[in-house]
Amino acid sequence: MTHKTSSLISDESKADIDRWLQKYPADKKQSAVMAALRIVQDQNGGWLTPALIEAVAAYLDMEPIAVYEVASFYSMYEHKPVGKHHIKVCTNISCLLRGSDAVMAHLEKQLGIKKGQVTEDGLFSIKEVECLGACVNAPMMQIGRDYHEDLSPEKIDEILARLK
Repeated sequence: MTHKTSSLISDESKADIDRWLQKYPADKKQSAVMAALRIVQDQNGGWLTPALIEAVAAYLDMEPIAVYEVASFYSMYEHKPVGKHHIKVCTNISCLLRGSDAVMAHLEKQLGIKKGQVTEDGLFSIKEVECLGACVNAPMMQIGRDYHEDLSPEKIDEILARLK
């Protein structure tokens, strides 16, 4: 690994990645790629730059294209800046049937942004995602690692007020 790519990953992030690496055989470092991408994404305020993706590749002794493939396939990896509170609205069939389109419209109106955008103050961004596995309590959204279920406009407003 070159010093340049190594320096893009903080010592704290390297230690976290190393804990993940201990879970796999030494010759299977690539098995930690998803965790490593999440760790450096968190380190970078919630999104991955091409340089960070390449730093992960170098750290795990992988070809950069293999790491790009993972980072571009899964929806949990962001490739542009996101808000401090990145709101992911499930729009899969169960949530759609229970009003996720109204959830999305309400969020866009309340925050003054469209999906894929960030508020001017950098606090909020909205993303449409596929199933988050909480179909029984649809419609739902995820903010950070927290799920918010059985959403209504009033419940959304309460959640947003707590986050401001």
